[in-house]
Amino acid sequence: MKKYIIRFVSLVVFSATMAQNKEIAPEDLNGMRAIGSPANPKVRMSWDRYHDYAQITKFCNDLAKAYPNLVSVSSIGKSFEGRDIWALTITDTKTGKEKEKPAFYIDGGIHANELQGVEVSMYTAWYLAESFQTIPFINRLLKDKVFYILPTISPDSREHFIYKPNNSNTSRSGMRPFDNDGDGLVNEDLLDDLDGDGNIVMMRRKSKTGRWKIDPKYPSRMIMLRGDEMGDYEMLGYEGIDNDGDGLVNEDGEGTYDPNRDWAWNWQPDYVQRGALFYPGTLPETRAVKDFVVNHPNIAGAQSYHNYGGMFLRGPGAAEDEGLFSREDVAAYDVIGKLGERMIPGYNYFVLYKDLYTVYGGEIDFLCLTRGIFTFSNELMTSYKLFNQKAATGRWDNDEFNEFDKYLLFGDGYVEWKPFKHPQFGDIEIGGPKKNYIRNHPGFMLQEDAHRNMAFTLYHAYQTPKLEIVDIKTEQLSGDITAVTATIMNTRVIPTHSTFDVNNKIERPNAITLKGANVIAGMTVENEDLNLFTEQQFQPASIQVPTIRGMGNIKVRWIVKGNPTGATVEVNSAKGGVVTSKVSN
Repeated sequence: MKKYIIRFVSLVVFSATMAQNKEIAPEDLNGMRAIGSPANPKVRMSWDRYHDYAQITKFCNDLAKAYPNLVSVSSIGKSFEGRDIWALTITDTKTGKEKEKPAFYIDGGIHANELQGVEVSMYTAWYLAESFQTIPFINRLLKDKVFYILPTISPDSREHFIYKPNNSNTSRSGMRPFDNDGDGLVNEDLLDDLDGDGNIVMMRRKSKTGRWKIDPKYPSRMIMLRGDEMGDYEMLGYEGIDNDGDGLVNEDGEGTYDPNRDWAWNWQPDYVQRGALFYPGTLPETRAVKDFVVNHPNIAGAQSYHNYGGMFLRGPGAAEDEGLFSREDVAAYDVIGKLGERMIPGYNYFVLYKDLYTVYGGEIDFLCLTRGIFTFSNELMTSYKLFNQKAATGRWDNDEFNEFDKYLLFGDGYVEWKPFKHPQFGDIEIGGPKKNYIRNHPGFMLQEDAHRNMAFTLYHAYQTPKLEIVDIKTEQLSGDITAVTATIMNTRVIPTHSTFDVNNKIERPNAITLKGANVIAGMTVENEDLNLFTEQQFQPASIQVPTIRGMGNIKVRWIVKGNPTGATVEVNSAKGGVVTSKVSN
């Protein structure tokens, strides 16, 4: 018996050692791992809920502690109320310097009521770290790329939305106070939670002249009547009272500006673009993000998460900027966006200004036009996902959310109508959708859509530039003069520089350098068969290349004196990374 125990222990130790030495971890043995999901995560998270700031902070620190070779956490600045804006940097630190890899930027929660953008951002960070040893694709991705993930860039208003009375549309703003109604007072007529349940719902009052009635199929729903049909109720707006006696209800709440109108591209003042403040970058949150992006020129792709509508949006935000997107760049967007429509049923690939509405001073244009970053903004959640079919009526007319609530949520999505004695309106009733329903996913749907949107984003990140030196050849010209020709290919669809970037010299050109050789001339090869070259007269050892197209290649040639064997060809691209290869005989 003793020898069998020894053999068993030896086998266990051997197996454990082999597992530790393998780069890709073995399958979990406790039951069966569900395909595509981490089997035994070090950081355990529930993705069927919405997390507050303390939980987000703990998650970031826990992930960095659990995976020190993959994840680091830092604060990029403070919000208006003094909260840290956390940034997660995720990459395989053993395979190169962070800023020498193509980078992908992700943020969520710029609008506080759009809760799930923060969850998708966190889920992406979690999945990358937890899957690094299990899924070869993730393993390779983190060796090649670096991810900068900012889970919430409006932390103040997220806390306010979660813990203070709100409806599904409040607040898109931050918490900087303003005199919204121009009466010299600030925040004096806030939302009033009449029944103290944390939800700001609707007020209705019975009226002989009312134009509304109760939907007989779904009593929580009010139907506006048309034609000559008589109604039973008038609608009095969102739950609240006239706190300052000016005859208006809820007219001076927190913020009410839009942090997604605070960016430095095609910015317009509030009388043109509702929600804009005094100048681009008024807010400390947007300034912190801007500074972070500018200080990370390796960011080649970006993703911002919003809601609602089920869309993959690309720029421009305004029609006058359409000509700034070249056919080549649009083709790269098309590859990613059209695949996204297959990856997430019910979502559509759209152009922001054309298919949604015009946005001046938006983050999407700041990223793609001031920084040359290929950017998507996803509008999460759509009624299609309720029953996996397209609604026959518009967003405000269909009853799918009421039907879904009845059969799948068992009434949890709505506050039932109840009587209330209002100080101004008298006998009224209050009820309607809860603040985190309609815009935001029900819990059991959240993880699936988080995973699908993450997969879309990872595909986008995969298609950021990947440069390879595919060939180096030498040719003896005469005496001790040799030509060295290198072919560099970009094996992804996104170029190293967008056309707008090249035309406006936003980012430095790619540098292809021959090191360790006596270079006397350097040139770009325009057509090798026809011997067409463009010589670079100054600093010929380092040839400057404006861009390397997606799925394209470029050839460069140096004329060197002496034997170039052992010299190094280095490609250094801000958004394409750094790659090297030796010259051989």
